[in-house]
Amino acid sequence: MIALRRADDRGRTELDWLDGRHTFSFGEYRDPEHVGFRALRVINEDRVRPGKGFGTHPHRDMEIFTWVLAGALEHKDSLGNGSVIRPGDAQRMTAGTGILHSEVNPSPDEEVQLLQIWILPERDGLEPGYEQRHFSADERRGRLLRIVTRDGAEGALSIHQDVDVFNGLLAAGDRVAHALRTGRHAWLQVARGDVELNGHALGAGDGAAVSEESELSVVARSDAEVLLFDLA
Repeated sequence: MIALRRADDRGRTELDWLDGRHTFSFGEYRDPEHVGFRALRVINEDRVRPGKGFGTHPHRDMEIFTWVLAGALEHKDSLGNGSVIRPGDAQRMTAGTGILHSEVNPSPDEEVQLLQIWILPERDGLEPGYEQRHFSADERRGRLLRIVTRDGAEGALSIHQDVDVFNGLLAAGDRVAHALRTGRHAWLQVARGDVELNGHALGAGDGAAVSEESELSVVARSDAEVLLFDLA
């Protein structure tokens, strides 16, 4: 069973410095039909204007995963971490018992485009934490590379939940497959380009919830980038 979530149907936040698209309910956007999928709670595609961003604000009891698609994002938090995240850099922040952070576009002239993803942790009250790792385009080209997993195996980021996150950079005509074990679910998010998922056409910003399927087949109809979440 595959349920599509079209880009144009997402919620939207428009400010003078931010254009945010919300796959699931977020902030002032409330949609009882779309409040998350399994442990996946937020997929926001944000475009932030040069020199602007999210000032220091709190989070707790959430695993927050940030993936930059274009431009750069400067991160600072109350644990003392500070970095600039660029395409290919995966960042995971465990909010746990409480963390403060800010995210700002440091460029004077270039917009930053990013995906901000929230995943429910396996339990509340975790110690706050931070992790960042770079995955080169060559590693991700023509395949689904696991970039986040529960135990941080094989160079992936670790996360406090039974979820695997894969990223793929696909050229037109590429086909990648992912076997889905019995009882598992998946969410495919198209970051850019056009693909076909088990016969369903998807474009940039589209998502798809997958259940009761044994295999996912993703065919790129143009140069594309996808994120795949394998969920309990």
